Amino acid sequence: MNILFVGDVFGSSGRRIVAEHIGHVLESNVVDLCIINGENAAGGFGLTPSIADDLFDLGAHVITTGNHFWDKKELLDYLKVPVDSHDRPRRILRPANFAPKTPGFGVYEGELPTGQTYAVVNLQGRVFMSQNDDPFRKADELLNGIRSRVIFVDFHAEATSEKIALGWYLDGRVTAVVGTHTHVPTADDRILPGGTAYQTDVGMSGPYDSVIGVEREAVINRFLTGQPAKFEAAKGNPKMAATLVECDGATGRAYGIRRILLGE
Repeated sequence: MNILFVGDVFGSSGRRIVAEHIGHVLESNVVDLCIINGENAAGGFGLTPSIADDLFDLGAHVITTGNHFWDKKELLDYLKVPVDSHDRPRRILRPANFAPKTPGFGVYEGELPTGQTYAVVNLQGRVFMSQNDDPFRKADELLNGIRSRVIFVDFHAEATSEKIALGWYLDGRVTAVVGTHTHVPTADDRILPGGTAYQTDVGMSGPYDSVIGVEREAVINRFLTGQPAKFEAAKGNPKMAATLVECDGATGRAYGIRRILLGE
């Protein structure tokens, strides 16, 4: 089974570069399951229902998010669906370790046309971020209720140490743990001893002539002066960052992981 995960789609240039490449990447790699992190897809901050539909139309089975889940309020009404629904709104996830009464869902279990079942889990870190519930214990809780052997975890976190620790903690219990949020692809993709594919950060699908997606001048000026500035999504040199995971659908064990970075 081949799983494609597309890293944080950032703004219009990110959406454009993903639309340019995702079709041939899905086809050439015979991808069975496609997951896209879309939390920065709307102008670099948040996700709207219409943009979510565009990502689903490009081939996403599930869309994950992160700390910008709240930024577009129209998304919250869109997500008011039953827990047992398989419609598009139910396949948009927010971190499962947000406060219990937060709108939306943090895990999705689905079935492909082949009959292969899978689960996608979205978690958020706590180091240098908002004080969410403990992602380690939340993962334990969720895994107790997931039936599928194929389990893919998007860990949206700032600290490299926290991401690596969760990868080791879940090794042998999930198919893959990949990081998002820092927008810089890391070269540590590997299969851990227990059969879990791991990468600290998949990277950003968006403008790389920027400061993690934002126009350079505003960010540099903020560092120089300490004064707040309005951040605008950059557009230069867009690249699609993704990771391909190969696994055994019957056992959920991964046996291959490969980074993908494609420009215009």
